[in-house]
Order: sequence, then C-alpha cells, then structure tokens
Amino acid sequence: MHDATLQELGWDDGWASELDQLDDDNLVAGRIAAQHRGEYVLWTAGGELRAELPGRIRYDAGVSGVLPAVGDWVAARVRALEGRATIHSVLPRRTSIARKEVLRGSQAQVLAANVDTAFLLNGLDADYSIRRLERYLVLAWESGAQPVVVLTKTDLHADVADKVLDVERVAIGVPVHPVSNVTGEGLESVREHLAPATSSVVLGSSGVGKSTLINRIAGEEVMRTSDVAADGTGRHTTTHRELIRLPDGALVIDTPGLRELQLWDGDSSAAFADIEALAADCRFSDCAHVHEPGCAVLGAVDDGTLELDRLRSWRKLQRELASIAARADRRLQSERKRRWKQHTRSIRKAKW
Repeated sequence: MHDATLQELGWDDGWASELDQLDDDNLVAGRIAAQHRGEYVLWTAGGELRAELPGRIRYDAGVSGVLPAVGDWVAARVRALEGRATIHSVLPRRTSIARKEVLRGSQAQVLAANVDTAFLLNGLDADYSIRRLERYLVLAWESGAQPVVVLTKTDLHADVADKVLDVERVAIGVPVHPVSNVTGEGLESVREHLAPATSSVVLGSSGVGKSTLINRIAGEEVMRTSDVAADGTGRHTTTHRELIRLPDGALVIDTPGLRELQLWDGDSSAAFADIEALAADCRFSDCAHVHEPGCAVLGAVDDGTLELDRLRSWRKLQRELASIAARADRRLQSERKRRWKQHTRSIRKAKW
C-alpha cells in the first residue's frame, strides 16, 4: 500500500489538464505501480486498488500499441465497494522506454513510462559490454528520459578509471558513475539524480545488481533479493516491473534483467554523436560510411580517432532500425486493412 498524495507520485497541472479534457467527473487519476497477469496495481488519491482493462482498450491496442505500463498515469472508474477499478484510458506519455517484444517481434513492449531518468547498469565483471551499452543508450535517448550510466561491481576490477574512460568515449554527454554495492562507494553520486516526486527506471542485464543498488540507495530493503553473492549483489529475483517509492520521496521502477535488448524504434544520432559530427564533413551528404571517397568517418577510423568496432556497431544498428521501421509500416497497414474489412462487413450487415 502507498500513503502518498498524487503530487508526491509525480502528478502535476499538466496531467490534471489531460484528465480534464476527458470531460468525465466519474474518472479518477491513478498511476500504474505494477502489473500481474493482466491486472494492474493502481495508486490513486484514495489508496491502492486492483484494476483491469475493458475489452475496448485491448482491441484499440492492436493499432495504437498503447496498453498501460508501469509508470503510466491513467483515468479509471473506481468501484469503491469492491476496492477495484476499471481503466478508462491511458493519459499521453511524456517518456516511454520501449523495446521490441521478444516473443512477438512485431509489437513493442513498454518497460517503463513517464520516467525522468534512465539508469543504465553495466557490471565490471565478465558480463561487461560496451556494445550492449550502446544499445541501451539508443533506447534511453529515444525515450526522452535522461540516461545515466552506472558501472557496478567496481570492487571486482583493478582499473576502474580506465573503464570509466572507455565508457565516456561512447556515452557522450552522459554522466558515468562507478559504484560498489559492497563498499557503498559511488552511491552518493547516484543519489544526486534522485529527487522527491521524480521518476526513474533501472535497466540492465540479469545479475548486474539493480535491486541491490535500489536497496543501498534507499538505506533499507525495499526490493527483495536472494542470498548475497560474493560480489555483494543479491542474486536475481525480480520477475516483474514495479514502481517503488523510496524513503526520500523519489520514485524508481525496478525491472527484470534483460537477456536481450532488441530495439523497437529510434534514432541513433544522440547515442552516436561522435559519428554524426564526423559525418558532417563527408564529401557526400548521403554518405553511408562504407567505401565512399572523401568519407570523414572512414578517415577517422584510418587515423585512429574512431574505433572500427564502434563504426561496425553503428552500421548494425542502422540496419536494425531500418528493418524495424519497414516492419512497423507493414504491420500498421495490415491492421488498418483488417479493420477496414470489418467495418465494411458491418455496414453490409446493417443494410440487410
């Protein structure tokens, strides 16, 4: 249960205006705190409720793709005697962290909505990967949230400063904070990005220490972890996305570990600002940076200014994003065609 006001959960005049536009005094505002097998935990001014979706929203999601996600603000009808609610609509999102659904590749999976900050965790152990971090940065920049890189397990690495420099080369303009869940070193720098009524999400692969980091920042166990491993990280127990209110009033969404991160949509320019800047000096405006004469990007690779692996990573992401855009176009056209056929059949039936 929560004991916060809507304002302490992030509600403001902008959200209130969105609710007023629905022009229905029977609707109340609520924030999605968790989802469990088709029903939602909804935080409202009157307390915590269980909420479900009407068939209309599920049907409309076939085209819009908008189903409630953790962090969303929604308008709901409350059934006070039952202690339940029905979600009427999802208020427009300000930010949205979305990846391609692993099992249903033609749909987006929203990991978190309406977050101000996205903490991107990468452990300084055998799971460390610059290339994976690049994908997380594309995801975060596209969402509209401010990315912050957190390098965990610093107590397991001898030269942390060297790793920080490596990350700063790809996380251009992004804060990078090395931390240890064992010693507590670096936690204060992470806390500086948290403020009462602001929202953030913690993203990273399984075992990177997301829940443990939240607990250390909170100063108490707000997220359950299993027995602590040798590196001070609680073994993976998070099975669903959940909104947590920390003792200082900041809101954090914990997420399960991502085995793979397939992008759903996006523009890689912010995450690859170095390549974008170099491309401005290419001889041809449509340079693909493969074998064109006068290519400033290839020139930077030749003189060692740009790593070849980073250019290869950029190329791979460009192909992936182009494929995603084409597939989304086809899916939307197919869904519109299906709905038009249904509409035509209903008109014919009405005539008869």
